[in-house]
Formats: sequence, C-alpha cells, structure tokens
Amino acid sequence: MTQPLVALADANSFFASCERVFDPLLADKPVVVLSNNDGCVVARSAEAKRLGIREGAPWFTIREKALRQGVTARSSNYELYASLSARMMSVMNRFMPGQEIYSIDECFLSPTTDVQETIDTATTMRNAVLTGVGIPVSVGIAPTKTLAKVANHWAKNHPSSGGVSLWSDIEAKYGDTALAQIPVGDIWGVGRRLTKKLQAMGIVTALDLQHQNPALMRHRFSVTLERTILELNGVPCIKGDASANDGKRKTEILCSRMFSTPITDQFEMEQALSVYAQKACRRLRRQSSLCSHVSVFCATSPFGPENSYDSFHATTTLRDPSDDPLVITKAACNAIRGNLDPHARYVRAGVLLLDLQDTKNFSPLPGFEATRDIHNLGEVIDKANSRFGTSHVGIGYGGIRGRGRNNEDSGASWMMRREMLSNRCTTRWDEMAVAHAD
Repeated sequence: MTQPLVALADANSFFASCERVFDPLLADKPVVVLSNNDGCVVARSAEAKRLGIREGAPWFTIREKALRQGVTARSSNYELYASLSARMMSVMNRFMPGQEIYSIDECFLSPTTDVQETIDTATTMRNAVLTGVGIPVSVGIAPTKTLAKVANHWAKNHPSSGGVSLWSDIEAKYGDTALAQIPVGDIWGVGRRLTKKLQAMGIVTALDLQHQNPALMRHRFSVTLERTILELNGVPCIKGDASANDGKRKTEILCSRMFSTPITDQFEMEQALSVYAQKACRRLRRQSSLCSHVSVFCATSPFGPENSYDSFHATTTLRDPSDDPLVITKAACNAIRGNLDPHARYVRAGVLLLDLQDTKNFSPLPGFEATRDIHNLGEVIDKANSRFGTSHVGIGYGGIRGRGRNNEDSGASWMMRREMLSNRCTTRWDEMAVAHAD
C-alpha cells in the first residue's frame, strides 16, 4: 500500500512579498518589514538577507547603513497581509484537498498518492498563486508534516527545484547529507530552550535527532519530541488541528501591544486596557466562547537603566463565565487600580482571556449560568464597526478615533506608531492601487 503524502505550501518572505504586490518598484530590491512601532526587523526579502540583515535587528541601529545599501523599510501592514493571505489560501484550496491553515503564510494539504501527479499539481498551484495573487510560494512534499517542512525549506534554498521539492528525491540524491546540513534548532517543534539541551547532549543536527531512541527521548523530554523523531523517520504522528482553519483559540485569547510613547498615568493605562479588552472580546464573540478569568499585565522596558525594570500582573476571576464586553472591560481596568508604580514608564500592556469554554457546550446547574451579553452590546458594536470602520463605536475610550490614516485606531498618544505604512490596497477604498495606462 502506498503511503499517503503531505504537502506544505509556504510563502517566500511573506510580509516582504506582500509589500511588493502593489509596488512593482520593489521587485528584486532589498525589503524589510518592521515590528510594532517600527522597532525591529521581522521580515526580510531574499535580497535583504544577502546583505546580512538579521531578523530581530533593531531598525534604529541599522537604518543608516541599510538606507545606503538601498533597503526599503515598511511598517507592518497587518490588514494587507491578512487579506492577501486569505486570497492565497483560497487559490491553493482549489488544487488539493484537506487544507489545514497552519499560519498566515503556510498550510498543509493532502495530495494524491501518485507522486508525479502531486508534483505537477503543486507546480500548477504555485504558478496560480504567483500569477493570481502575486505571492511566490514553495512546496515541500513528504510522508510526514515534519519532513514536509524540511522539504519546503529545501525548495526555498535550492532554486533548481523550481519551488517544489519531494523528500524522497532529496533523500535518494543526497542521503544523510540533507538532514546533516540542518541545525536541530531549525526542526519544527524544537524550540530555543530545547535546542540548548539537545546540543549539550551532542545532538546538533536533524540527522542526530533522527537517530535518537524515540521512547527514551519521550521519557527524558516530552511526547512532542518523540513525535518529532518518529516523523523524521517517516512515521506520521502529528494530527491536524480541527480549529486551525477558523483560527479558534481553545485555551486563551491575548491582545497585547507596545506603546509608541511610555504610559505613566493610571488613567491612560486604563484607556489602553479598555481598548485591548474590547479587541479580545471581539475574538471571543467571533468564536462563540466564554471566558472565566481576565488577566492583565504591563511592563517597563527591560533595556532601561539598571534596576529600573518594573512589571505588574494580575488575574481576576469572573463571578460566572462571560462574553459581556462591559463585564470583561471592567475586570481588566479594575485589576490595575492602585497597583501601578506612579514613577514607572510602562511601554507594554496586554489583556489575556483565560479558561475558555464553548458557549454551546456550557450547561451549568441552575443558578450558575453564564453572565451573557443579554443586551447584545457586543454585537451592536461589531456591526457598527464593520459598517463604519473599527474604533467608530466602543466602550469608553474604545470608541475614540485617531485622525488621518489612523482614523480607525485609538486616537491616544500611546497608539502604535507606523510611520512607513504602505497602502492597504485590498481593504480601504481610499487606498486602492491606481494603474496608469500609457
């Protein structure tokens, strides 16, 4: 019986590629995309990587040199990326069944067991995404998800593959050399902390990990690492996530941001937490869930003067599970009252909704019912913001808008700074791309 195959389709330098879709002048030019508040490099085009620009590099430390090298920097344009991701996924879903969206720029697919047919389909799919959406995609095909990731990485780094790589072909041509060239930290499921522990044991490459005893490694580390080893040996054991395609969160929902300017005032911190709580509530309602705990945190910069770092964290238990934005927003704001250091300069805060439960499956005893949004306030806010734009309606400060291009964000001085934001061509009428005919 022929073993089923797994295909992983992953966009090449996705954020940078999205910036090029509506700006042809960026083709073949080095492009970097920056994190919130234009802080650090989070995405690089292939040309930027060749210049030695590393991921995570603070932009202010490399800006002058990068500009001299012809690098174009862009602020993170989340609306554009999400829109193009949806289009890309929609195109790929037409070519292979069993699509499982793993992240904004990659998905697993279930091709046929016919190898040549799978390669041909993947090539056609890749061309369709490039011509229809403008995003270059690489495809790795293997008997397991972990090996499909390896094959995908190979396709990205070997232009001769044409953007599509089959693991069995790689293995037949290069043998153990293929896995021996991959650092163990680059293997899917092996985090930074685990990498250090494995390296201390002399396990420094994917090949080293493949040769480990799965049962012993499970006993010493975890079942996750056991599965990774089995997958490297061609044994599929990582199942799909049923909620992956709809983005449903099972355990927690987080909304967290860095401030463009530090917050030192209690009232301003309540403003920020109110906005973040309402954003988290919107996701909670979207997936028809309830939460039982509301956790908030805020922190100063870890790079400030010595002994100046300060952070605060508190969790409030709701009387009953709830999806009411009033209840959740009040809980978030109440958690910090009287607990902030008046001399601290907080640069980050967030709201975390915990202990999530599905609304349909929540069947408590009489008297222990959930605190529901019986007035449908959340639904009214969602509909108004969907029609007129986000932050047009909200609770308290959540409905105060900024101006100009920031008119659909909070109008506060601490709101996220994006000074190099490109046009949101697919979601804003007034920012649509304009084509000129000669």
